[in-house]
Amino acid sequence: MSDHPSPPDVKPAASSTTSSTAGITRRGFLKGAGITAASTALLESVQGLQREALAATPNDIKVFGPEPFPVTLHVNGREHALHIEPRTTLADALRIHLNMTGTKISCDRGVCSSCTVWLDKIPVNSCMTLAIDAVGREITTIEGIAGENEVHEVQAAFVRHDAMQCGFCTPGMVMSCASLIEKNPHPTEADVRYAVSGNLCRCGTYPKIFAATLDAASQMARKA
Repeated sequence: MSDHPSPPDVKPAASSTTSSTAGITRRGFLKGAGITAASTALLESVQGLQREALAATPNDIKVFGPEPFPVTLHVNGREHALHIEPRTTLADALRIHLNMTGTKISCDRGVCSSCTVWLDKIPVNSCMTLAIDAVGREITTIEGIAGENEVHEVQAAFVRHDAMQCGFCTPGMVMSCASLIEKNPHPTEADVRYAVSGNLCRCGTYPKIFAATLDAASQMARKA
């Protein structure tokens, strides 16, 4: 036997597919290059669509914002000049700019319909309607549903039947029910249920709301 020690183990050289300095594999490099190419192609496609959209846009369309600009809203039979941002909702324009706080904002997501107003006699959620989209249209709020210093028959019926508790949903309920009677002077309870199907009452006064609306319709029919 030889007295010479065994030579130390020699590790194989690093693979040529791995960079000893950056730790990037050939596969990783190719994958990254592919993602970059795909991202560039997507960006170019989006930019192309934007150019096509701009080219198709008529030159006479006005662009507003982001700074405030003047608008005129026709609310409850009167013209109101406002200076608002394009993002201002109709609910905010009514409550904040015109101090018409009868219109309530509850969910602010178009779910509860507490903010219901009429646009050209059609009930809409004012929290989901931009004020700029209401320009040139007839806006009716709970303050203007009846004549000045008068109470609408639906409002009076809600009082008689105690059809409210916290009252937060009441303006929206009244607007929906009054709209129903204007379209259908002789509604059934099923009609009322359908008319307020988008209005949420967390206090659960639905039976009294149904009774009040049917009573109001009956009173209005007698006066007609």
